Amino acid sequence: MLSSLPRHRALALCALPVVALFAVVGLAPLPYAIAQPGTTADVLGKDKGREIITITGAPVRPTEGQLRMTTIVATGPSTEVDLGDVADAWFRTDRAVLPHDSVYPSGKSDAEVEKHNLGQMKESQDAATLAALGYLKLSPEQVKVSLHLADIGGPSAGLLFSLGIVDKLDGDGEGGDLTGGRIVAGTGTIEADGTVGAVGGVSLKTQAAARDGATVFLVPKAECSDAQAEQPKGLRLVPVTALSDAVESLRALEQGQESKVPSC
Repeated sequence: MLSSLPRHRALALCALPVVALFAVVGLAPLPYAIAQPGTTADVLGKDKGREIITITGAPVRPTEGQLRMTTIVATGPSTEVDLGDVADAWFRTDRAVLPHDSVYPSGKSDAEVEKHNLGQMKESQDAATLAALGYLKLSPEQVKVSLHLADIGGPSAGLLFSLGIVDKLDGDGEGGDLTGGRIVAGTGTIEADGTVGAVGGVSLKTQAAARDGATVFLVPKAECSDAQAEQPKGLRLVPVTALSDAVESLRALEQGQESKVPSC
């Protein structure tokens, strides 16, 4: 019986189940994904030697500056995340702990998730084309846009695709570049009517943008606080709710009209 044992031995024996419990919890997979800043891509440039935006049926202007769409990288749908992984990520500014189901559809295999994400990217590209051509009052029956960006899925590049199309066709509307020669980054889904929607992992995307030289970051207005949470030094946050907001803000920056540009 424990009462007949020395106190230190009794305490040690009592602690064994607790230690075992923590060991099991520490090794057990948890319903989370760990995310970190991913790659960025200039939609005005090329991907694997191929123009990301190709336009036929209308004059295309040469561009300077960059419009960089941003990504996050997350542990895969079938990757097991344990307590140690969560604890490590929790105290790092370049990591985020996200509910697994907020990143990946529940019950899907890795292959199914990849197919789903690529499908979302295709829908986003179609909406981005319609939004940009609608903004410029051009007919999609006369102007054809092809968007190519390999190995990246999801809908969050929609806004940047639309801006890239606008810049290639119209620039700032007065002969200059929409970017003003800057490296501009951002994120946001887009609807065919130009409405910009929220995305995930904004605080990680701002870090990716700053790492790759961006000085301006376009963020869905509803996610300003998330973007400010880990805002890199020297990166200006510009909130947007629609494609027209983004274009007007970039034009104002290009023309030096800082007071007309909103900030988070």
